[in-house]
Amino acid sequence: MAIGDFINNAVDFLGRIHENTQSAEEKEWLVAAADALEFIWATGRAYEFEDYRKSRELDAPALVVAAFKTREEAEAWLANNPSPPAMAYVLITDEYHFVAYRRESNWRAFLPHPTLELYLEEMMRDGLPPAVATFGTREEADAWFHGQTESRAQSVIQVGGEYFLAVYYRNINHRALFPFSIAERHKKRKKRPEE
Repeated sequence: MAIGDFINNAVDFLGRIHENTQSAEEKEWLVAAADALEFIWATGRAYEFEDYRKSRELDAPALVVAAFKTREEAEAWLANNPSPPAMAYVLITDEYHFVAYRRESNWRAFLPHPTLELYLEEMMRDGLPPAVATFGTREEADAWFHGQTESRAQSVIQVGGEYFLAVYYRNINHRALFPFSIAERHKKRKKRPEE
């Protein structure tokens, strides 16, 4: 089904539920959900919404709205952005950060966030998935990954004996390799305060 039809059908469905709902609070939630879908449509974000839904189906890492090679580059983007996202993930040196913005005070910040570490921990619960490719060096892995014309949302690869998650963020055309070892480091940091 085309994304425009999907959004229209979802808004109609929410309207039917709204008609049969008694609670004023629940009615407001339904209106907000319909408004969110109509906002996506009205602002031309239907395809981004479709990509987001596909990434959820693939159980891929959280989407990001931007990726930066350096902290300075990220800070410049945030400072000069007339309308930064209020709540969204970005990658800074391939580490997840949460963009925090308050319109009333113009407060802007990047906050480190462990969403990737938690995602990798979940992937590892039943053991690592098999690697789709094995490389001797990071340079070989990068060349393979950046040379792909049709990248998967994610793949497990092995580089010099270490496992990595190769992630393609289609919405911003960015590729990143994340070592699974960061999940282990995150577990150790979580345990430290309890010791």
